[in-house]
This record gives sequence, C-alpha cells and structure tokens, in this order.
Amino acid sequence: MNNGFIISAYVISSILFILSLGGLSNQETSRRGNIYGMIGMAIAIVATLMSDQVSNYVLILIPVIFGGAIGAYFAARVEMTAMPELVAILHSFVGLAATLVGFATYLDPAAHFVGVEKTIHDVEIYLGILIGAVTFTGSVVAYGKLNGSIGSKALILPARHFLNLGILIACIILGKFFIGAESVSSGMLPLILMTILALAFGVHMVMAIGGADMPVVISMLNSYSGWAAAATGFMLSNDLLIVVGALVGSSGAILSYIMCRAMNRKFLSVIMGGFGTTTGGSGGGSSEGEQTEVTPITAAETADLLTESNSLVIVPGYGMAVAHAQHLVSELTKKLRDKDIDVKFAIHPVAGRMPGHMNVLLAEAKVPYDIVLEMDEINDDLAETDVVMVIGANDIVNPSAIDEPDSPIAGMPVLEVWNAKSVIVMKRSMASGYAGVENPLFFKDNTQMLFGDAKESVETIVASL
Repeated sequence: MNNGFIISAYVISSILFILSLGGLSNQETSRRGNIYGMIGMAIAIVATLMSDQVSNYVLILIPVIFGGAIGAYFAARVEMTAMPELVAILHSFVGLAATLVGFATYLDPAAHFVGVEKTIHDVEIYLGILIGAVTFTGSVVAYGKLNGSIGSKALILPARHFLNLGILIACIILGKFFIGAESVSSGMLPLILMTILALAFGVHMVMAIGGADMPVVISMLNSYSGWAAAATGFMLSNDLLIVVGALVGSSGAILSYIMCRAMNRKFLSVIMGGFGTTTGGSGGGSSEGEQTEVTPITAAETADLLTESNSLVIVPGYGMAVAHAQHLVSELTKKLRDKDIDVKFAIHPVAGRMPGHMNVLLAEAKVPYDIVLEMDEINDDLAETDVVMVIGANDIVNPSAIDEPDSPIAGMPVLEVWNAKSVIVMKRSMASGYAGVENPLFFKDNTQMLFGDAKESVETIVASL
C-alpha cells in the first residue's frame, strides 16, 4: 500500500481523536465524541493492516477478532458501577502491551542500529518498558481496590519514601548499563532487573494510596498508559501511536491536575500516600462528642418533607450507583418538578470511583443537563436550600474536611450540605465511606437518616408522592 495513503489515514485518525476529546468535554456532545473516536480507531486499524509491514494477515486477524470479541462482550455487560475497575484493567492491558512490545523490539534480529541511533532506540525501549511495567501492576492493584478484592486503606510501609527513591536510583543505574551494553545478551540482565523493579514499584505506589484518592489514581494511570503507548510508537516508528499516546498522556495528566485541585491536594502528595490512612468507626458518636445518636426518618415522611419544600438539592454518590437507583431518582425529579419544586443535582468532582461517574449515571437516566451542577456552582446556594438529599455519598459531604485539621481528609473541598435547612442521608448502614473516615454529618441536628437500599427507598418515596 502506498506510504502516502497510510500517512493520510493516520492524519485523519489523529484529527478524529482530537475531535473525540473535544466532544467528551461536554455532556451534550459526548456521544458524538465517542463516535469520532470509534471511526478514528477503525480507520487506523484498517490503514495499519493495509501497510507493507503486515505480511501475515492470519496471525493479525486472529488476535484482532479474539480481542474485539472479548471487548464487545464486557462492554455490553459491564454495569455502570463496575466501569471504574473496567477502566483500570484496560489501562493495565496498555501497560502490559508496551512492556511486551519493548522486549520484542529489543530482541528483533532485524533491528540494526549503530552509534547515536542505537542509543536513542535503546532509550525508547527502556523508557517504554519502565512506564509500561509501572502502569501494568499499578492498574491491576487499582482494579483490586476498586472492586473490593484489595482493601481501600493505604498500605504505609516503613521508610517507603526511601524505598521509592532507591528503586528510582536503581533503575537509573540499570539504564546506564543497558544503554552501554554491546550486545543483546549483555543488555538483557539489566533490562529484566529494571522490569522487576518497575513492576514492584507499580504495586507499592498504588497500595500506598488511600481510598479517597482513587479517582486521581485512575486519571493518573490513564496518563501513564498514554505515555506507554507513545513510547511504543517510538519503538515501532509508528506516528499515529505517538500522537494518540501523547493525547492520552497529556489529557490524563491535565485531568489528574484538575482532580487534585478539586480535592485541594498536590499531585506528589497523592503519589507519596493518599487519604484513608486511618479507619473511622462505623457510627455511634460524632468526632465532637456532642451527639451520640442519629435521627431516623421513613420514606413516607421523606415524601411529605419533599412535598412541603420549595427547593431540593440531590447529592448522588457511589451508593446510588450500586443500588442502580438513578432511573428512579430521575422519575422522582420529574414528579417534584411537576409540583413546581426547584430540583437540582450537586456533583462533587470525585463522587463515585472515577471522574464523571455520577454525570454518566444521570445522563443515562435522562436527567436534564441544566440542573446537574458542579460543586463550585452550587455550594454557595446550599444555605438557601430547603432540603438536601444525599444518596449514597459519604466522604464528599463530610464536614471533618473543614472542621478537623487532623482528619485524613482535612483540606478536601466538600459539598457543605449541612448548611441547608434539612438534610436527608440515604445509606444502608452507619459504615464509614471509602476513605475510612467517620462522618459527623450523620449526627447533626438538621440531619435525618433514611436507612435501606437506595433504590427501594426512592421507589417508596415516588409511590408516596
């Protein structure tokens, strides 16, 4: 196939990927952004298959069909609650691919480089494997934390900072030996040792990050997977992989920065050990010791309170996603708006287990975009709100972030729902949130607890209305 045709196809794909990112920045255009991305990827795959570098279509098509079938199967069946861990495990695949491609490129007998070209090629391989290995194990651990097979509490090892520094120095020294190796056989030992260290670092890095910082970890690993793909592009001399990897890497880094700013955190402090280093109790007393009991409320009483109100702000959290209550919440919203009650949604930047998790759920349930507001847009209005209904959220409405300087989540901006006239918190139990910190909101005078499954509770409220 003509090389100019391949390059043209790659340019078109790159443009479509950029348009895809632009579309995904807004809820109204997100579907179009996804379509752009799908078309761009289809063009890229077809163009690559038609290039002169592909000589055996059987070996290529078998994994393409197999991998595509697996992807289609899980995409069709994955629950929205499981989307964060699906994203994490997909990141791990990118990291693993970069690592394997790096070793295959280094062992390729057809690759002959000398002088400066050899040095540059070896640096590309080394960095690609290093980033890929860290991304692989880090994403696997993130997957385990998100689906509950690994505890969300941060694992703090003694002298962990020195351990990380030692791994970094060791990788730099091994890199010097690898680049200076005169043959493939002599370079394999430092390359393998570095890979083992990078795999261990990926595990240690994410294990040391607490539960409340997991949304930042997801976006951070997204960035790592992008840079791993870019490094793979350099190894394979594939311009499209370089462009796409750079797009993913830079957008992931920007998202990580935005998330950290929203949580009043520094990116390095997240890497060095995040929230959730202590575990709060499961209830029975507030941190201030002023109140030891919560005030319960029934679903029917909640319906009466909502009917008598003029304004309602709903704060969705991971509990709403677990209960699959978003469609009933949408129905509740419609019924209340039909009664001329002002209903809005307040979205915290890290609500759920990944950035935008709640926005996707509400969009799926066809909640109008114009009443879904971000934390900065609605926080000042909460003091004028009659009722705030918290559905399955915990850490993002925890006043300890403001009132307790020693709290593990101190300094994290939260939705100040306690300023409203009345607060209804819907939870299954008094268990602490993902950060493992007890929530004094539950014990405040204007807070009432509606215990039970969120879907069943909302269903009863809707029926009562």
